[in-house]
Formats: sequence, C-alpha cells, structure tokens
Amino acid sequence: MGEGTATVEDLDVRLEKHRVELTGYCYRMLGSSFEAEDAVQDTMVRAWRSYEKFEGRSSLRSWLYRIATNVCLDMLNAGNKRARPMDLTEATPLERAALSPRPDHTWLEPMPDARVLPTTGDPAEAAVAKESVRLAFMAALQQLPPKQRAVLILREVLAWKASEVAELLDTSVASVNSALQRARATLSEKSGEGSDAAVSDPLDEEQKKLLERYVAAFEGYDMAALTTLLHEDAVMTMPPFDLWLRGTSDITGFMTTLGAACAGSRLVPVAVNGLPGFAQYKPDPEKGGFTAWAVQVLETSAGRITGFHCFLDTRRWFPLFGLPLELDREADEVE
Repeated sequence: MGEGTATVEDLDVRLEKHRVELTGYCYRMLGSSFEAEDAVQDTMVRAWRSYEKFEGRSSLRSWLYRIATNVCLDMLNAGNKRARPMDLTEATPLERAALSPRPDHTWLEPMPDARVLPTTGDPAEAAVAKESVRLAFMAALQQLPPKQRAVLILREVLAWKASEVAELLDTSVASVNSALQRARATLSEKSGEGSDAAVSDPLDEEQKKLLERYVAAFEGYDMAALTTLLHEDAVMTMPPFDLWLRGTSDITGFMTTLGAACAGSRLVPVAVNGLPGFAQYKPDPEKGGFTAWAVQVLETSAGRITGFHCFLDTRRWFPLFGLPLELDREADEVE
C-alpha cells in the first residue's frame, strides 16, 4: 500500500500535514492547549519509532489518530478534567468578590484557531470544527468519561463511521453506538448551561459592528456604552481566579473597582476557540506603553455579549498566540 511504503525522508513531511487536525483532536480530548501540543508531539515521536511496524493496513491518518487517542487516554487516566469557573462555583456578588487563584491544571485553556482548525473549503465542515472548540462545548466534553469523549469527537465532530471508531478503539460497533448515545445524553443535559450562540463565519455586519462598539467601549472604559452591549445575564470569568460574575451591574462594577487599572487598555483582535477575541494590553505606568494583561474570549447572541472570558496568565498565552508581551505607545499610535 502507498501509505505504508513511504521513505523515511518524506515521513516527517507527511506527519506534519496532520499536526493541526491532531492538535484539534487532542485539545478537545484534554481541554489544555499545552497538553494537547505535548500529546501531538508524543504521537509524532511514537509514529517515527514504530513506523517500520506500520504495515499500511489502515491509512496513515487513522493510524496517527489511534496513537493520539492512546496518548490522550493515558494522560486522562489521572482523572483530571478541565473546567470553567462557572462549572466549579456559584456566581459571586460584587460586594463579596475576592481573587482566589486555583492551579493551572484546573482550567479549560484557550487555543488559537490556527493551531486546531485545519483549512477546509467546505463551509459546513468549517462550521462544525469551530463549534466544537468553543468554550461551552469544550466544557461539556470535559464532563464525559474519556472513552465516551473520544467516541463523540470522532463520530460527531470528525464524522468517522462507527466501524472505523470501533477498529480504532479495539471494540465493537455496538459498544461505540452505546457510548455515543450516553455521550449525547450528557451533552444535551449540559446544553443549556452557558452554551455559545452561533457566530457566523465570516462575521456578518451586525457582529462586526458589535465588536467595533465593544472595542470603542472597552478602550474608552465607557461603562454606560459597555452596558448596552452586554446581555443582562452576561457572565465574566478570569482564570486562574475562580471568581465569576453575572449581570451587567456586577461586571461593570468590578471593572471600575478591582479592575480599574484596565482603563486606557488597547485591544488587538485574535481568533480564539472559534470565537471573536482580543489580546488586552493595559497601560504600564512604570515603563510607559502597554503590557500584556489578558486574552479575552467573547460569546455573543442576538447582538449582545453573553460571555466575557479573560485568561490572565499572559506569559503563557501571549507567546502561544504569537503576540509580544509589551506594546509601545508609538507603535500603537501609528496603528
């Protein structure tokens, strides 16, 4: 078979062609940007080492998915599942707001679209891929046992046949269908809990205007303008802190008290988790210019912002997005 007889010289190139889709798969499985990239690297190394034993009985792609699935299942044996703040605690009223961090491994992590969404000419396929990395869907996936998670991603997101999934997992078609049924039931229970609304791709005019108004309101730190853009039940999260807020008054109240240092920030657009997002740089009073502060991910519905998620560990996130940790004022003014 052609797949099984590639020379070692071109193997690296052939493996690399699958990196983005494998990273997307491992990210959905693990909920962590960095663990996903580690899992894919481990998959590539294992593929290199055992390539001589690969006899071409399946495609190179399905063989890589089998290796990646085993790597992810091994990593998930520790029982760790990633979450959003609202998956762990109740909303905190502003008057009781306290910034209590939890360890990195607690949180569902953001991911640049370019690292997990392969280029495709099929709009329907692209839409499914984007939907399947949105924060709410990712959080729901984390509620599934690891093997159910793998079955649901392979069947529903990647459109594998039940027989192909059964072969990959060394199980029966009946077992795959049963696992998929249970996974769907769990996801339908979770579907009302902060699910993302559809975001058109490319953004339609209404969504573009909403984002333009958001940038103007945030950079101007205009709370009255921001209030008109937020849904009345909008939520704000700030991992690694477990605090989360619900409602316009608590969100804007936080921003003008504990978050007041963000006034005068600059926002740079980023494509993150299939959703609109921004890299936020806040003013640096000591050095001048601006310093990296958060990757913001926005959820929208019916012309309003329903979710406002700020990932604050900038020394991890900004390099992942290929962004500098500082922005000088001159460059900002030229832009």
